[in-house]
Formats: sequence, structure tokens, C-alpha cells
Amino acid sequence: MILVTGGAGYIGSHTCLELLEAGHEVLVLDNLSNASPEGLRRVERLTGKKVELVEGDLRDGAALERLFGSRRIEAVLHFAGLKSVGESVEQPLRYYDNNVAGTVKLLEAMGRHGVKRLVFSSSATVYGDPSRVPVTEDMPLSAANPYGRTKLIIEDMCREVFRADPSWRIALLRYFNPVGAHASGEIGEDPQGVPNNLMPFALQVAVGRRPVLNVFGGDWPTADGTGVRDYIHVVDLAKGHVAALAKLDALGGCVPLNLGTGRGVSVLELVAGLSRAVGRPVPHQVVARRAGDVASVFADPTRAAQLLGWRAELGLDAMCADSWRWQSQNPNGYAR
Repeated sequence: MILVTGGAGYIGSHTCLELLEAGHEVLVLDNLSNASPEGLRRVERLTGKKVELVEGDLRDGAALERLFGSRRIEAVLHFAGLKSVGESVEQPLRYYDNNVAGTVKLLEAMGRHGVKRLVFSSSATVYGDPSRVPVTEDMPLSAANPYGRTKLIIEDMCREVFRADPSWRIALLRYFNPVGAHASGEIGEDPQGVPNNLMPFALQVAVGRRPVLNVFGGDWPTADGTGVRDYIHVVDLAKGHVAALAKLDALGGCVPLNLGTGRGVSVLELVAGLSRAVGRPVPHQVVARRAGDVASVFADPTRAAQLLGWRAELGLDAMCADSWRWQSQNPNGYAR
């Protein structure tokens, strides 16, 4: 049985689907603070297989103890965490409490119960404002915002846990900007409140829930002045987690891996792609830069290809088309 923390969320639910398709039993722990159980119900319908959902918080040590004490857990895929750069700048302590303290509790419970196989949902934010692109796993690590710093701290904890006990097997998956949805349109990203990430906000503009998309900064040192990121289809990302799980023992140690396409896409390029998928322009306006952002970050994914046999396969048009299918079929998200 695979424990997926934060498995009811956007990336977690898509990964649960891929795990089930690969033949794994899946147990989800999620506090549902930014997720809906409806997503997992749809995963069950799509796969014809059962997902066990336990509602709980990683910071609840007693709940973790009950969970690990009552199940035969083979490995953990750890997604649970707050994830907005802008919000982390405004509420740093909330991010350290949720992301870092929660992971401490999780690692303690795993160690007590001899579950020493972990795939951690890290982030390209651990590269800070990189001196060059594409970024490789051996580049210096830093963080330009509290969200990124929580990911870097958790990576450091994982490395130190492994140094203290080399029987651990840990994959640190540094991924870039997940977008897209399952091709069925049944599961996708459904943020609660005002979306903090580009694609879900743009989709809500396209579907008429919001008037205009703000593009943060038109004066970055990039081709069109807008920020450049490595957007990766969430299905490719989910398959990367399944590949990392399969290769954990062969990887050995605590291994960082970039999951990205290797191609940088600007904000305006993404908006143009979404406009093509929608069939009309998505209203947008350029505004001032946002605190904590950087100009350009995209991956060199060579190492993941070599060690996992994984490559991103879906391009920008598929990302936008699948995103729009999800949003147009579910204009109010899982609430319909």
C-alpha cells in the first residue's frame, strides 16, 4: 500500500490515478484544506478501483501513529503542503508550520514504523534565481521566497535523515510548473478562493468567473518581457512520481531529480496557447512585478530520463486543451 499525503489535491489526485493504473493500492491522507474528496471519487470512477481517504493533518502525531500502526505501508509519496509563492511572502510562519513541521512529524512516524521509502514533492523554487538556465540538479540551492525555503529545508532534512540512516531511499522531485488536467476532463485543478497560480486564474477568466488575468511584470529580461517557466502537464508529472517510486531502490540514497520539459514558456505564450484552446482571446493586462518572483526558470530533465526512464511527452497545446476541457466541463470546479 502506498500512502499519498495531500492525495486529494491537484497533483496528488492525478498521481493516485496513475498509481492505481500501475497496480498499486492507494491510501490518501489529506486535511482537505485545498482539496475536495470529489476528485478521488472521480479517480475511482475512472479507474474502477478503490482509494481509501483518511481526513487528517500531518501535524497530528497521534493520527499519523494510528495510520502507520494500522496499515502495511510500503512507501510514501509526500505532496501535502501549502504552495503559493505570493501567500508565503504574506504568511511565512503559516508556511513553515504547515510544510516543515508537518514533514518532521511524517518522517518521525515513517522512521518509527520502518517505512523508509519516500518520494518527496519538491520544487524548482529551491534553485532561487538561477545564474543560468536550464537548471541542473548540481546547481547551487537557494530560495527567493518562504515557500521555496520550506522546500529547501525539507530537502535538507531528507538528506540529513539519509546521512544518519543510509537504509532510507528518498527521491526529491524538483518540478516546475504543473498545468493541464486528465484528458477525460473529470479531474483537474480546483483551488479554493482566489487562485494563486497562473493557469487556474486564467481558466477562471476564460470561463467568465473573473474579469481579467493580471500578468505580473512586463519588464523581465526575457524575449517578451514576461516571466518564463517550464510548464509541465500534470499527467506527465504524475507518471514521473510513479517512475520514481518504481526506481527508488535502484536510485539508492537521497537523490534530487528535475521533472520538467526542458523548454521555457513565457506567460504571454501560455495565455496565447490557452486562447487557442478556448477559441477566443483570454483577457489579460500587464501589472507590476510580484514579490518573490524571478525572471526565468526551466529544467534540464536529462537526469530523470537517465535514472527513471521518464520524459515529459505532452506539449503546450495539450496542456491548454486539457485544462480548458476540465474547466469548461466543470466551470465551478468540483462544486459544478
